[in-house]
Amino acid sequence: MAGRAVIVCDVDGWFGLLEFPADDPDRALRFWSGLLGVELTERGQAEGRGWQSHSAGPAVGIHERGAGPGDTASLPYFTVPDMDAALEQVRGLGGSVIHPGSRWAICRDSEGSPFGLALGS
Repeated sequence: MAGRAVIVCDVDGWFGLLEFPADDPDRALRFWSGLLGVELTERGQAEGRGWQSHSAGPAVGIHERGAGPGDTASLPYFTVPDMDAALEQVRGLGGSVIHPGSRWAICRDSEGSPFGLALGS
């Protein structure tokens, strides 16, 4: 691989967010809050639509299922420091970019599995 690799994960090596689309958001909120013992609160404008945990560790998010590429399955979102460089790296490693964005992107790995990228602060 030519060039410098982008560190995709947080410093701890964990993903930044695990996102679940929901047909019934209230039901999903009860389920995930009860199972994980975390409070999921409505997101702020910068976080997008839906609800999210804001406790220690990787965040868990829920949003109402729509028709977008992030609405068909649960996705891990990896935090990246530079979205353009990360998308270039995904393509260079044999993956594909399904939905590019400046703050969020949906990709597929070399085997076709979907995942998300989120621009870190």
